Amino acid sequence: MSNILGRVILGALLLFASPLASAHPNDPPTSAEIQALQQEVLAAREAIKAAVVAKDVVALQKLMTPDFTHTHGSGKVDGRDARIVSLLAGEPVIEMAPVADLTIRIHGRITAIVAAKSPILNKTENRDYDFRWFQVYVKDGDIWRLAASQATRLPVTS
Repeated sequence: MSNILGRVILGALLLFASPLASAHPNDPPTSAEIQALQQEVLAAREAIKAAVVAKDVVALQKLMTPDFTHTHGSGKVDGRDARIVSLLAGEPVIEMAPVADLTIRIHGRITAIVAAKSPILNKTENRDYDFRWFQVYVKDGDIWRLAASQATRLPVTS
């Protein structure tokens, strides 16, 4: 008898809990939610910059997904550890460069695409080149983590 009662209670809980559990996942965020999420992503970008300045490897590891990849303008691909080495070595990188034309697109409530244009120093030529770049952030619990990025060098104009 208690087995049947347990099933009835479990069934009732599932019946009443399921609408609450899936109340929002597929609803697009409101404009106010989008603005709040964009601010969170900007804060994550600033946290990465602060971790680079502080040379905080542990913080950088937490702010990037374990499977993070960055694709350079040359086509070279770095994983998280190689990117952290570049960041801490002071290499010219999009994470630390001045930014123009920044946009943040929020998809759902857990994915953000950040795109911008930045001048990046070519150390060999001692010259800046403009790059268009993007970064993909994913929300993991309460933290936004950088999951992927790519930079593309723009053609030089006279």
